[in-house]
Amino acid sequence: MEKENIRDIVSKLTLEEKAGLCSGASDWLTKAVERLGIPSIWLTDGPHGLRKQEGLTDNLGINESKTAVSFPAECATAASFDRELLRKIGEALGDEGQAENIQVLLGPGVNIKRSPLCGRNFEYFSEDPLLAGELGAAYVEGLQSRGIGACVKHFLANNQETRRMTSSSEVDERTLREIYMPAFERVVKKAKPWGVMCSYNKINGKFASESREYMTDVLRKEWGFDGCVISDWGATHNRVGAIAAGTDLTMPGVPETDGEIVEAVRAGKLPEFLLDEACANVLQLVYKGIEGRRPGVEFNMEKDHDLSRYAAEQSAVLLKNEDAILPLSDARKIAFIGQFAEKPRYQGGGSSNVKAAYVTNALDEARKLANISYSKGYTEEGTDEEMLEQAVQVAKEADVAVVFVGLTPGMETEGYDRQHMSLPEEHAAVIEAVGRVQSNMVVVLHTGSPVEMPWLPKAKGLLEMYFGGEAVGEATVNLLFGRSNPCGRLPETFPTRLEDNPSYLFYFGTGNKVEYREGVYAGYRYYESKRQEVLFPFGYGLSYTDYSYSNLKLDRDRLCSGEVLTVSVDVTNTGSRPGKEVVQLYVAVNKSDVLRPVKELRGFDKVELASGETRTVFFQLEQRDFSYWNTEAHCFHMPAGSYEIQIGKSAHEVVLSAEIEAEEQPLDIEQEFTMVSLIGDIMKHPAGKAFMDTYQDELCEGIINSGMVENIIGKSISKDEVLPMMKGLQGQGLMVLKMFLPSLGTDVWDKLLQELNGKE
Repeated sequence: MEKENIRDIVSKLTLEEKAGLCSGASDWLTKAVERLGIPSIWLTDGPHGLRKQEGLTDNLGINESKTAVSFPAECATAASFDRELLRKIGEALGDEGQAENIQVLLGPGVNIKRSPLCGRNFEYFSEDPLLAGELGAAYVEGLQSRGIGACVKHFLANNQETRRMTSSSEVDERTLREIYMPAFERVVKKAKPWGVMCSYNKINGKFASESREYMTDVLRKEWGFDGCVISDWGATHNRVGAIAAGTDLTMPGVPETDGEIVEAVRAGKLPEFLLDEACANVLQLVYKGIEGRRPGVEFNMEKDHDLSRYAAEQSAVLLKNEDAILPLSDARKIAFIGQFAEKPRYQGGGSSNVKAAYVTNALDEARKLANISYSKGYTEEGTDEEMLEQAVQVAKEADVAVVFVGLTPGMETEGYDRQHMSLPEEHAAVIEAVGRVQSNMVVVLHTGSPVEMPWLPKAKGLLEMYFGGEAVGEATVNLLFGRSNPCGRLPETFPTRLEDNPSYLFYFGTGNKVEYREGVYAGYRYYESKRQEVLFPFGYGLSYTDYSYSNLKLDRDRLCSGEVLTVSVDVTNTGSRPGKEVVQLYVAVNKSDVLRPVKELRGFDKVELASGETRTVFFQLEQRDFSYWNTEAHCFHMPAGSYEIQIGKSAHEVVLSAEIEAEEQPLDIEQEFTMVSLIGDIMKHPAGKAFMDTYQDELCEGIINSGMVENIIGKSISKDEVLPMMKGLQGQGLMVLKMFLPSLGTDVWDKLLQELNGKE
């Protein structure tokens, strides 16, 4: 419906109807206005499957929901590094949504993984905003191509579950702009989602639902968002403040607070035009949903199950393969150990919990291929000596033991955070017991985030399945037996221990205040900058084949403001199997006056290669890819400096590199120069550089005549020896130059300052 028509409808609403329209009718329905023929639409939880409730409803994943296909969670699909895969998943969810008469799916979640402890990490893509934003945008494009709206969440700085309803995320401007906002920005600008969900938490002291700075000034005015801002369920504390800020729709329904809005408008405390804007945004969402309806659409649950299996195979990460223990041979005696082999952990808990149509397990699937012996090793209640002894005996009698472990539902779910990075004690005990008697041990992990691995040296193989969705059993077996070639890469760093994480000291915060003191040094940006050893770096993953890189080319060796850099590199499959390689491009800072992470992911692509095949991969980098957020100019700014274009197999392993110089991006900001301004800053100004060139000889003589250098090094020096030392002056104030140039009168210094400050 055209906006003019929507505004006409708004003009016919009573004040009470306007207030009511900005709140839901129930947990999942928007409010209808029968008098004007305004329908309601259905919103439902996602993001990796439909959680539609038609009986008792809730927003915590407690009550029963309708059967649906459970796709791999975002923690898994992020590891695919595959935009097209996320688009296909979005399309499938869109078809399922049409079949279930749903208009808006709540997802995807693009919050950054600040710490491995976040209980909801399995719902988020990555510690890197580029990866999260690109995959999130692909998901939204796929979903909305089917006439179902996406609601991207949770905006903004919602990175923990502890005190999520009351805590204030204290984050500086630069960190927000470089780490926690870009994924949302990319999705909004690239995919144009119908909705954005504001988060529960406060941002620097103000609830997200009441922050006009972010819900309107940034989201709408700066990024061009033209959809509906929806509160997280129960995130609105002040209906009037929410409307004023730009939070259009409060969910679930709270009709008892409608009167607060009516009273505020009548008292002149809330301008009615702001309420009208909110109503227009809600109605736009409603009519998009109605106009997007495709009656008669049916989805093939079996087909979507196959897509879920394929997605799990594309997303699994092979982390260790010593002595090429994988893929397994069906001719060997193989033991499966661990209850997750028959009852896998395939999704996280909470609002995204899907009532899966058909969950497969690795034990049943593997028995179709080979003679598999099995021992539970542990149950939901724990383990005991008898179970451990049985596991040891089964492992002894096998050629290879595959141990299935991971994080239990009580450890990783919405609503609370983990307190440590360890596996459950009973899972670790099984690994230790089997490792003592079987040198050929493979560990399969079902986790939503990293775990510590003190047992890793005892395992020859390690396969991270994450939360792989309902077809995880088939996918796991296909990967273990080589029917599929692992091609996932870690979307997050696996630190050796929790204490190594940059947010470790500050993560839970104090009371209701959580300080992001690590700043822009999140994830691999910290580990690489600090040269901190990790268990597995961001972007890491193995394959059953090998790849080589060559012929890295840059179309220029100097980048100026507004230009685009084209990068190309050849990738060759040098192994004997077909496979998919994730090509990763990082921009590293060789020389800069600004404190920055040593490298940042600025491009990635996944390419499929037959054995012996070579393909050329292209990237285009823009000015922003070399920029940081300048807090003086309040914009992304490319400073002059030396950069390195790195092609890596991970954030840590660089295989090819090439240097490029960048010229300073001009900024229209006022800077007042005085006699205490630093010489280094003054030399960047044309007037300052001209001054230094003009008086260089006199300055050298002044330094020599002062005797300062001679006193320090114990001998007299020549002019040629002074020149290299002048770099040390850049950190000194302009008044130091005056000391070494006594012959210059006050008028010369006054003129210099006038030129520097643009007054001449």
